[in-house]
Amino acid sequence: MIILDGHSLTVEKLVRIAREREKVELHQDAVNRIEKCRRMLEDKIEKHEIMYGVNTGIGEFSEVVLDDDQVKEFQKYLIYNHAAGIGDAMPADWVRGAMAGRINVHAHGNSGCRLAITQTLVEMLNRGVTPFVCKKGSVGASGDLAPMAQIALLLMGEGKAWFGDELLPGNVAMERAGIPLPGLEARDGLATINGSNVLTAMSALMIYDTKNWLKQAEIAAAMSLEALMANFSPYDERLHRARGFSGSVQSAANIRKCVAGSDLLTGKLKVKVQDAYSMRSTPQVIGAVRDALNYARSQVEIELNGVGDNPVFFPDEGIQISGANFQGTPVALPMEMVGMAVTMVSIISERRMNRLNNPALSEGLPPFLTKGAGMFSGLMLSQYTADMQIVEQKILSTPAAIQSIPAAADQEDFVSMGMNTAQKNFQILDNAYGVLGIEFMAAAQALDFRDFTFGRGVQNAKDTIRKHVEFLDIDRPLYKDHNTMKKLVEELPILHAVEAVTGTLN
Repeated sequence: MIILDGHSLTVEKLVRIAREREKVELHQDAVNRIEKCRRMLEDKIEKHEIMYGVNTGIGEFSEVVLDDDQVKEFQKYLIYNHAAGIGDAMPADWVRGAMAGRINVHAHGNSGCRLAITQTLVEMLNRGVTPFVCKKGSVGASGDLAPMAQIALLLMGEGKAWFGDELLPGNVAMERAGIPLPGLEARDGLATINGSNVLTAMSALMIYDTKNWLKQAEIAAAMSLEALMANFSPYDERLHRARGFSGSVQSAANIRKCVAGSDLLTGKLKVKVQDAYSMRSTPQVIGAVRDALNYARSQVEIELNGVGDNPVFFPDEGIQISGANFQGTPVALPMEMVGMAVTMVSIISERRMNRLNNPALSEGLPPFLTKGAGMFSGLMLSQYTADMQIVEQKILSTPAAIQSIPAAADQEDFVSMGMNTAQKNFQILDNAYGVLGIEFMAAAQALDFRDFTFGRGVQNAKDTIRKHVEFLDIDRPLYKDHNTMKKLVEELPILHAVEAVTGTLN
């Protein structure tokens, strides 16, 4: 059980809620805060105080004041109007993560909605009701309005949702799950949708997956380095501590763990005085990505535990302040860096794979890692496949965060486009699984041509690969092997096998 209190939601906790379906509960203090804020709002409604999005229109219509009869109905039409996405359904973990994030916003007691709204979102998570939400539509400011509105439809028994493996009308899904419909009253609709919760949930999932991918990038690098008879002095801890970047120190340490026990560390084998950049600067490159990822995590976790809403109510002072705490830029900008960083590590992975293939660079390995060069082409075409994916990554690494297009009659004249950032990041990472899988496959093939003792971590990684992909003795169609390797990287058996002998990598 994960307690949502507005302050302690981490990337790892969100992953457990979104993917492992761990149950959630509102902290009692959060319940008290939500109820206190609602009492303040209802008092202000009775006094006919003007409050944005409660008794006024929204966006360009913020100066339109609603009468008492319109206040409740307005929330329904607000959700109808904003449920304006397009495309296929989002993965369930994106939607569940967004719901958890929205509950955690409400837990602060600054949003003004009824407790029943927040508790219904809790019950939907706990009982497995996952709204159908279109992938596209949010510009990442004023919140992720379009996707969050499709979640809010369920509060009225509308829209669609999965319950079990069935996609059902919203009212049927809620009834089967035994969840009463709270409906929408004053403020409830806007309080459900007005934050960058989808963008932030997707970013949290991306950070979690990227960290696991980076560990595997270090394992693949260790395998390639052994196969290329690398000089391991550039991985000396003293060198990296002298410069001072923590990511570089961690990355070098992980690679040293993987190659511990290798004959290359004993001085018995002849190595070059200095290797190419793609071999000796791996800790500096992956280390820079680790540091960028840590910064992105800090920003995402601030947002997961912050008040992303508009207006924001302060019950202790009896006031509300309208502003822009829904703006997605604080998350979108660091996540642009994460996407570019994954692309960068993929590029250096391909450069090592190129050295394994190229007989002029491979320290005596056969051309394209085949014994029958000429008759056979070995892994020549595997490099093509890696290169194609990297070009796509490069295209996707163009920032979305600078692509603002004004909307709402120029009332919303700068937006973050953070959903574009989040979506293209997952495409970049999907390609990164494929690129790294190809380096793993090439490194395992190259190691089969070497006759010395490898590092214990490297040996376990190679053994795991060989359980799924055979040595390429004679040419065969490689698309099955490529897809198998991509799946291995995504599902982490290589990482687990290595950590069984090295201990947990940084």
